[in-house]
Amino acid sequence: MIRVELPAHLRTLARVEGEVTLRVDGPATRGAVLDALEARYPMLRGTIRDHGTGRRRAFVRFFAGGRDLTHEAPDAPLPGAVAEGAEPFLVVGALAGG
Repeated sequence: MIRVELPAHLRTLARVEGEVTLRVDGPATRGAVLDALEARYPMLRGTIRDHGTGRRRAFVRFFAGGRDLTHEAPDAPLPGAVAEGAEPFLVVGALAGG
């Protein structure tokens, strides 16, 4: 099981509290985790990735195992500790302003 931490506004939209645990069939990749997340919580479709292109939305970042995975390929394997459920996969809403 993969643990996923969502930002507060997405937890509210999905009507969940705390972490989400997901079963991912096949290799544990960012794309597979997001596919499983959107399948289980269809109301999240289009909030993390664009409906048409599947690309990450602006101001959304991904972290796992203490690393920023935002710009890695969606099919790159997640760190072992994340794939094993020891550490969470983080979806973070980035802040902007000036």
